[in-house]
Amino acid sequence: MIELRSDTFTLPTREMMDAMQEAVLGDDVYGEDPTVRHLEEEAARMLGKEAAILMPSGTMANLASLLAYCPRGSKVLVGNESDIYIYEAAGASVCGGIMYEPIPTQTDGRLAIADLEKAFPLEPEDPQFALPSLICLENPHNRMGGRVLSLSYLEEIRLFANSKGIPVHMDGARLFNASVALGVEASEIAHFADSVQICLSKGLSAPIGSIVAGTKLFIEKVYRLRKMLGGGMRQAGIIAAPGLVALKQMVDRIAIDHAHALRLAKGLAKIPGIVIRVEDVETNMVFFRIEHPKHTWQTLIKAAHERGLNVAELGHGRIRAVTHSGIQSEDIDKAILIVREILS
Repeated sequence: MIELRSDTFTLPTREMMDAMQEAVLGDDVYGEDPTVRHLEEEAARMLGKEAAILMPSGTMANLASLLAYCPRGSKVLVGNESDIYIYEAAGASVCGGIMYEPIPTQTDGRLAIADLEKAFPLEPEDPQFALPSLICLENPHNRMGGRVLSLSYLEEIRLFANSKGIPVHMDGARLFNASVALGVEASEIAHFADSVQICLSKGLSAPIGSIVAGTKLFIEKVYRLRKMLGGGMRQAGIIAAPGLVALKQMVDRIAIDHAHALRLAKGLAKIPGIVIRVEDVETNMVFFRIEHPKHTWQTLIKAAHERGLNVAELGHGRIRAVTHSGIQSEDIDKAILIVREILS
């Protein structure tokens, strides 16, 4: 099966499996797992932050970050197409009494400054209004096609947030895809946010885990919230060990995934019945639509699965294909051939 539904289907490398077997362990709830400490220090260094903390998942990582920033009754400004808003079960509202204010998402993943400005009441002293306490960005942006936010835009957001006196949290689950696409270090991107979340188990191919990085004081708050949310782990070094391998060995190879995605997009663009914007493919994601007299996205996905290709719908009837470390060039060529045969 050619698995293109998500890069969450990546499997750990042999080096990761060996690292799990050999990891030096301790009790991380006591802060005494040396492998976890090593991972957190390395992640903080790579992201240019004072401190970092290992989390079981990106969902918990984002939730704990929001809870650390936002008082009950305040609101967090999120993109209306963001993962935090759509796919994370309204955790901030359920657990923190925090209101989500969805901001229109531009086709390239940006939240326009003018739209963010509208979320701030003209009379903030009026007790009727919930006040913004945080801006959340997603970079790269999943539902907008893996699009990468430019450094100039991130600087605009940083200046805007400073003028409003509120922090910025970056959901950077695939942040290293953005850094590879821009040709800069991840720390150069994370510099514009007060905190950042990265996922170890997508393109980096670790089996589990995410990282939150920020100031030492912020990470201390997230540490307490992680415990409250049930994320305190004991001998978590068996999770941290493959995460260390991911950060040391798997970042540079992400460029291969990007090249495969572009190859897939260019191949699909030549097939009648496929609607795609090749120029929008910036990372490891390819989004396309079906406009065909005999097929819909549902029938294409079913027929592709029957022929050994897994793709999935992701919002508004679009099909998403995601490249990753488990995909080779020949898989891309075969995937294009399968789609061509279905639509012929």
